[in-house]
Amino acid sequence: MTNAKKLAKVAIKLSQSVGSLSFDDLTSYIYNPLEYAWEIHRQYLELAGVGKKKVIFLGMNPGPFGMAQTGVPFGEISSVRDWMGLKGRVKKPIPEHPKRPVDGLSCSKSEVSGRRLWGLFSEKFPNPKDFFEDHFVANYCPLVFMEESGRNRTPDKLPAKEKKPLQDMCDWHLREIVEIMEPEWLIGVGGFAKKRAEEALTGIEIQIGTILHPSPASPAANRGWAVAATKQLIDQSVWNE
Repeated sequence: MTNAKKLAKVAIKLSQSVGSLSFDDLTSYIYNPLEYAWEIHRQYLELAGVGKKKVIFLGMNPGPFGMAQTGVPFGEISSVRDWMGLKGRVKKPIPEHPKRPVDGLSCSKSEVSGRRLWGLFSEKFPNPKDFFEDHFVANYCPLVFMEESGRNRTPDKLPAKEKKPLQDMCDWHLREIVEIMEPEWLIGVGGFAKKRAEEALTGIEIQIGTILHPSPASPAANRGWAVAATKQLIDQSVWNE
């Protein structure tokens, strides 16, 4: 079985596992792009999941205008469609929040975090196959959580009784990815992802590092994220100058 097929198999298992969880009333809407955007996610795994990797970049969970639309981690529309060359039908989550519609690759909004992350990678590697020869990008948690207002609710804000079973499933999936791809490095995109990786991968031979999260909510990221992240990767000896 190819690595891409192994990744697809564990992604399906994760999707089914987290789909069985229940959450309190504050979490009014839950999107699972591994279900409704599976067609493009599978294509992403076929493109990105070939062979072993040197580096896995790990995000927290899907953003509303990134993976929630495309099924690709940090999946800003133009990066997925134009740079990666992926295409396909994205179904609708049920129920769908009226303020957070899923329009797939026709979504007119752009996720800043994804534009920054994939923008750096596509600038350094104009051909996506060159990037994916040694790199892979994943999200720790596949679910999007929203309050009644449409406000995003990140996994770290969930109550402990809900967080624990979710983390157990996501930890398992992360270990599976690492076992399949045998990377030298796991780079947490932001502090949450690094912390989860350190806990989930205890006892596994891998170097864990971090880069600044590219979120527009971060003043540091807004001062020049690509330069800062590149310096961090060079300083950690993940990338060469």
